[in-house]
This record gives sequence, C-alpha cells and structure tokens, in this order.
Amino acid sequence: MTDLLIVGGDIVTMDPARRVLTGATVAVSGDSIAALGTAEDLRNRFPGAKEIDASGCVVIPGLVDAHQHTTVDPLVRSTIPDHISSQESIFDWIVPLHAHADGDDDELAATITAVECLTRGITTVLEPGTVAYPERVAEGLAAAGIRARVGGWGWDAEGVPFGAPADEVLSRQEDIVRSLPVTGPVTGWVTLVGHDLASDELFTGAASLAERLDTGLTWHVSPGPADVEAYAKRSARRPVVHFGELGVLGPRLLLGHAVWLDDAEVDAILETRTAVAACPGAYLRLAQGYTRASRHAELVRRGGRVALGCDAHNAGDAPDVLLAAYLFAGLERDRDLPDPIRAEQAFALATVDGAEAIGLGERTGSLEVGKAADIVVLDTSDPAWMPRGDLARQLVWGHVSRTVRDVLVDGRVVVRDRQPTGIDLAAVAEAAAERSAALLRRAGITPRPTWPIRPAGTAKETIR
Repeated sequence: MTDLLIVGGDIVTMDPARRVLTGATVAVSGDSIAALGTAEDLRNRFPGAKEIDASGCVVIPGLVDAHQHTTVDPLVRSTIPDHISSQESIFDWIVPLHAHADGDDDELAATITAVECLTRGITTVLEPGTVAYPERVAEGLAAAGIRARVGGWGWDAEGVPFGAPADEVLSRQEDIVRSLPVTGPVTGWVTLVGHDLASDELFTGAASLAERLDTGLTWHVSPGPADVEAYAKRSARRPVVHFGELGVLGPRLLLGHAVWLDDAEVDAILETRTAVAACPGAYLRLAQGYTRASRHAELVRRGGRVALGCDAHNAGDAPDVLLAAYLFAGLERDRDLPDPIRAEQAFALATVDGAEAIGLGERTGSLEVGKAADIVVLDTSDPAWMPRGDLARQLVWGHVSRTVRDVLVDGRVVVRDRQPTGIDLAAVAEAAAERSAALLRRAGITPRPTWPIRPAGTAKETIR
C-alpha cells in the first residue's frame, strides 16, 4: 500500500487531550497513521505520496457501531409492522425469515449493511450474531472494506432454528472463529443469542472459549422487561446478577442492550468491567421502555464501558451512529437529572470509548500516530455546516452523517466522493430486490403495505 496524505482539514483527534488540529494533514503509511502535522512538513517526509484534498473539511475518527445485525433485516427493511410487540416482531417475522435465508442472502445483506455503514462514517461494526452463515457474512463485510467482528448465532433452547446442545454450539463457535483471520479487518467473536435462550452450561462454556481463543464475546440481555421476568422464574435472580454468579462477566464480554437493570446489576457491570452496547433508536422504535428503565448514562458517569449500536434494519432502521449519539444524549437530557450527558461525551461513545468497549481501543477510535488509519472526511460545503459551530456539539446535534465524503479503513479508501470504491451499487440494488421477494415467498410472509399501492393507470381521477 502506498503512502497517502489527507491534506488541510480540521482534525478531531479524540486523543486524550481531545485536540482539534486546524488546517492539518494526516499521513497514512500502509494501514496506519504515520504522522499528523502541516502539509509542507508531511509532503517533505512522504515524497510522492498520493493526496486527498480535505481543505475546509472536518476529519474525524471512524465511528464504531457495537451492535449491528447485518442479515435478513436489510433485505426486508421497513417491512415488519411497527404496531406489534418486539416479541411478535422477532418470533413471527425475524425467526421465520432467518430459517429460510440462504448463504447468498446473508452475504448480500451484509454487503448492503457495510456499505450503508461506511457511507455514514461507520468504519467498525460488531455483528451480534449471524444465524446460519457467518463465514458468508464475513465475506460480504470484507468486500465492502469495513472493519468487523463476526460470530454465529449460538443458542441451545428447544424448538428454535439452528439450535443445538451446548457442546455442539460451542464447537461451531470455535470453528467460526478459527475459520476467520486471526488479525485484520474482519475477525471472529464468540457470539450467543443470550436473553433466556442459553443454558448456564452454554454461557460458561462461551466465556471459557473466548478466554482460550483470546477473543471477545457478546450476547443480548434485557432490552425490555421480558428477560427480568424470565430469570425471576429461572433462578430467582436478575439476569446480570445471574451472570455474575456464573462467573461469566468481565472485560471480554459486551452485553447488547442491558436496558432494564437494577442497582445490583449496575454494580456488577461496573465491578467486572463488563461492556454494554446501547441502541437507543431501537428501544424507541420497539417501545421497550428505554426512558423508564435505562441506566446507561449512569454507567457512563461512573466510568463504565459503554458503546453505541444501531441494532437491526427493522429496529434501529438505519446504521447511523451519530444519530444514536444524538438520541442517547437527547433522551438523557430530557430526564432533567443532574449532570446530563453532553455532546462531547456522546461523541466519545461513538468513537474512542466505543472502540475501547469492544476491545479495539489500541487499534482504532482516535486519530493518533500508530493507530489504524480509520478516517472519515466530512464535507463542510453542506448546509448542515453553515456556519461552523462548536465541533463537538455540531457533530452530535447537527445531523452531519449525511455529509460523509471520504472514508478510509486500515488505510484503504473505501468511500470516495460519497461512493463506495469496491461495490457496484446498481448490481447490489437489483440483487436485493430479487432476493427480498424470494425470501418473503419462501418464509410464507406477505407484507401488507400501510397505504394502497396501485399502478398509475388505475387512477382515473376527473379534473373539475
């Protein structure tokens, strides 16, 4: 890979001092950031380097989406009714669709998700469970050029698609991790469904496996009150307290959601340095009681490890981490509590703190020498930047994800002038339409549009 200079932008470093370097240049060598400085100095140090003109632009670290499903939902986006419960959404729609999806569906859906993420400035994604074809998902993500952690959908409940006894699930989890590169943009994680759909044997086995493979692990818990009720029957304990008793909490674990927590669960998460991925857009869309129950801001204030996520295309609806930061900060401000979450804190959750929560803090999340060249250039000629305000506030409150112009992951330019560099969007769109219709047919699901859809020739209106 050749050297590259990103010249003349205002660089939001998210380094420990939170410096913003105005009119600065980033030197990229191979897959890493080699230097930050003036254009004159870095042109002398890197003669012959290619250049991207970022004059007047804002340059930020690549954003981190710590909980982003990539399969099935992208092919049926905005199809599941929004007046049904989250349980109906999952078990009447998503589970049957996953049962009928094939490897081509999963790879295509992952590619769509990755491109959508990249064009909104998201350079790192944690996929919290691919049901059947994680290796194909990894291929789809890699084709678009995103950084990702991928795992299989592990559960040993009865009567569920692709469920199996705990030992078989763990064997499959190990196979998945070992089938993917040990290093590089796309690698494997140990991944369980979680909720009340895994036995204690599976939880403890997964934690041990992640330790042995030296990787992370993730599962879902308590986005709504259902898990609290299930664990009251299962063990007479709250879910996170139950995990603590099993000995599976710890810095390798990222809990997806963890919205409905009590004091003991919050303390357990903090004491064990367990990370949490918060997806505020999904909780609102699915009416899961976020504003009544969430303790995420408390975790942030008390030094907990919190990242942001966007969930799935029929929950969060779009992978937009800056929107997630907006919602996280806005909803917390509306509680009218002391010390609300500020814009700079929310942006940190989307970048450097999010990267640390998923175990990648030494590699990405800030623009510092030696870190990965995961870089996003924002086009300030867009009206969203007219005039320029305080950068931290404008990045979170200003709805600027639409201004993403260029994106690099590991030094590779994956979006240039708003277009993905390695994907034929027209071909992807055509394939998505075909595969969406075929998948719905196989699952026996007929979507019912909210408004009547009629060909133009059937509308015989009389103009009076």
